[in-house]
Amino acid sequence: MTMFSTLKTRIERRARYHRAVRELRSMPLDVALDLDLDRADAHRIAHRAVYGA
Repeated sequence: MTMFSTLKTRIERRARYHRAVRELRSMPLDVALDLDLDRADAHRIAHRAVYGA
């Protein structure tokens, strides 16, 4: 993998991470409760979704 493709991959993952955090935090409370999600855990959930466990 070249340096530019590695950089591109990292930028894309970071963008997906931030988008996931935004969406989790903006989720209506009733939906979050139905899904048994704590919006305070948005960073942890997004990290796992984007980067894996």
